[in-house]
Amino acid sequence: MEIKVNVIASTKIGYKAPKEELDKLGGLTAGICYLPDTTEKLFSEPEEKTERRIGLTKGSGHHSPYDHGEFTLELIGIPKIIAMTLNNEKMYTTSEKSARYKVMQDVPEDQKVLYDKWLEIFKQEIAKKYQSAYPNYFTDQKITKLAQENARYLTSVFTPTTMAYTTSYRQFNILYSLIKKEIKRIETEETHPFYKKYAEELQNLANAFETLPYLDKDLFDAKGRSLSLIDHRTDRPIIKQYGDVYQISYKGSFAQLAQAHRHRTLSYNFRLLPQAEYFIPPIIKENKTLALSWCKDCESLADSFPQGLLVEIVEQGNLENLILKAKERKCTYAQLEINRQTTETIMEVYNELEKTGHPGAEELKPYAKKSSRCTFGDYVCTSPCGFKEGITGERTI
Repeated sequence: MEIKVNVIASTKIGYKAPKEELDKLGGLTAGICYLPDTTEKLFSEPEEKTERRIGLTKGSGHHSPYDHGEFTLELIGIPKIIAMTLNNEKMYTTSEKSARYKVMQDVPEDQKVLYDKWLEIFKQEIAKKYQSAYPNYFTDQKITKLAQENARYLTSVFTPTTMAYTTSYRQFNILYSLIKKEIKRIETEETHPFYKKYAEELQNLANAFETLPYLDKDLFDAKGRSLSLIDHRTDRPIIKQYGDVYQISYKGSFAQLAQAHRHRTLSYNFRLLPQAEYFIPPIIKENKTLALSWCKDCESLADSFPQGLLVEIVEQGNLENLILKAKERKCTYAQLEINRQTTETIMEVYNELEKTGHPGAEELKPYAKKSSRCTFGDYVCTSPCGFKEGITGERTI
């Protein structure tokens, strides 16, 4: 049968949809489930009928029609960890100011001093090791961006940023209720200073949400859900599983986690480690003096919870989506930490599947190697880097 498509609702720049309009869209689209005639006729029904349906659907818990109405929020001054919290929920679109591409300015003085110090060190180390061999790739601009990407490990995961966040009317209400629930949980169950600060910032976000006209208690979560970023299963270890679906855990920085959970087809959460550990960028790890200095500087900022702080990351997904992750993150242009972890994850899952004779091992085999995606048989690179160590997976930056 022929499929027809019509635009029945649109996002418009500068337009702030009133709550009544979002309610009406939800009420009308709910009527499609019982469509007696045409959508055009449904959408011209008497207002009272739509109002009745709004009341019935909200009261019965049939809330999915209220996902049709969406709006885009500009969030200014939102801490990175709170942006990560929003980004870990599945129904969203986000555009966030990147510390990989912009010099960090609005950070406390102690972080700024160390950020500036290491920004220059990274520039020097990158240029010394790679610029003469690959001048076309390692331009001064490229070196600066890579230095920024690594120096930002010293800045707090609570560093404020700016983001545009698009979500649905219903999801906005679910998020608000989950945020309030998480604040209450932390107040009653957690003592670690990280969680206390996290709860304070969640409350700041809840306060901001309360200034908008879209909150509706009838659309709050009623299914016992929780925010997904933090793994609360601290009473038991993570059991690794390998098959068509997998679950693994590994140490990674907050910066890597922020990159990883943008793969919305995979699921991520984290636990704090018992003792503080920090990611050491490979290009300085090979220099003992620099590595020790880095660790000392990270420890001096411990109370700020640097983005380089390592956490236990739990990753869950299926093989098809793990391959998709490889095709995105196994690249010279990708953040090195997540690039290497993607290799380790694929190799781990592949080796375990091969041991048991699982057919998924054959699916993963073409990707279970150190080299970049441009060496995969089913991937065509549209902008070759010409950086040998990047292609072979041996780069340290």
